[in-house]
Amino acid sequence: MLRIKAFQGLRPTPPLVAEVACVPYDVVDREESAALAAGHPQSLLHVDRAEIDLPPETDPYSAAVYEKARQNFLGLQDEGALIRETEPCIYLYQQRMGKHVQVGVATVCHIEDYENDIIKKHEKTRRDKEDDRTRLIGTLSADTGPVFLTYRDSAAIDQLVAAVQKDAPLYDFTAPDGIQHTVWRVPGAKAFVDAFAQVPVSYVADGHHRTASAVRVGRERREANPAHTGNEEYNWFLAVLFPASQLQILPYNRAVKDLNGHSKEAFLEAVGPHLQARAEWLPHSVASRRSPHVSRPAVVRSRLAAGG
Repeated sequence: MLRIKAFQGLRPTPPLVAEVACVPYDVVDREESAALAAGHPQSLLHVDRAEIDLPPETDPYSAAVYEKARQNFLGLQDEGALIRETEPCIYLYQQRMGKHVQVGVATVCHIEDYENDIIKKHEKTRRDKEDDRTRLIGTLSADTGPVFLTYRDSAAIDQLVAAVQKDAPLYDFTAPDGIQHTVWRVPGAKAFVDAFAQVPVSYVADGHHRTASAVRVGRERREANPAHTGNEEYNWFLAVLFPASQLQILPYNRAVKDLNGHSKEAFLEAVGPHLQARAEWLPHSVASRRSPHVSRPAVVRSRLAAGG
């Protein structure tokens, strides 16, 4: 039984949603984050990567960074860029990437479902990255980035989603990378809560560090609260649940930095018996993906051959 619930969170005021929205914190480095946030003071990158608002030599894991994130987060609320929801809600979140469309349920999930393996993991986490997000979540008392969960398709949930999509969306905008984001607001959402209670398990598709960090904060606050009941907000973390049939598996590439004296051609020939490899044009950085004309020839794009 998977537990979800409606929650009364913070969300962008509709006129500023495209300004507040940002890429996930872990797909850009400091330089790229600063470039994307330049001229966009409401971008949530000023919270997720607050080191961009401090001197370049600042340690990204220093106390000053988390304090700056807190100040920036409060500033977005004070100026009205982030507003408090008027009642508990869940949301439908649709992404359109070219011809591919996926629609998930944005909600909160219980940390005990993670601890009890109802929410299943498939990756180990790095302690430094987990510590970083734990400190940020603890400092803000908020999850600024959702975990990407998936579940086996449910006809009952599909019907609920289709019914909500007949209404006008709360948000609908296209980001600089060409991805269209559409969100519907669902007050109360008891029907969704009941439908997900019939889902036996879900899986972390992306966001293992965010999940582990949110759970750590929940455990710490649980241990510090002698009156703990399990219903406190720290027991829940932000997630979007997508049906498995809508997922699109994207490449997870590795760059070869040293050819060990080989030419590109000789290198490709040498790895041929072990890998499926080919030369291909790829953007030279994450940031340049938003400017497709900036690219360079990639040396190799490969995956393990069957049985290799």
